[in-house]
Amino acid sequence: MTSYVPPGKKEAGLEDAGAEVHRIRITLTSRNVKNLEKVCADLKKGATDKKLNVSGPVRLPTKKLKITTRKAPSGEGTNTWDKFEMRIHKRLIDLHAPSDVVKQITSISIEPGVEVDVTINDR
Repeated sequence: MTSYVPPGKKEAGLEDAGAEVHRIRITLTSRNVKNLEKVCADLKKGATDKKLNVSGPVRLPTKKLKITTRKAPSGEGTNTWDKFEMRIHKRLIDLHAPSDVVKQITSISIEPGVEVDVTINDR
């Protein structure tokens, strides 16, 4: 049984009939945590301003890439070692929104060194 909807008013849930809502996952990676957190905050602020369903940023474990090498180029002398480490930080943000709205949200200025990957999941 359907309920009566007066002319000129739209039924709840039908206002987005033209725009299909997608599940969108934004993956952000960077070596600089400060820039990464700034981009995450900007994306989340833009999504909440548009009144979208947002979850995140989810902080994934940091990858630590380590290299240990000898200081002496010839191999002669005492065994002294250099240790180098590069940390890669990763964040996930999930959105439920039409794809045209996501284009508007992701058009913000992205800090240098931050990589953004946008994937659409329709299941």
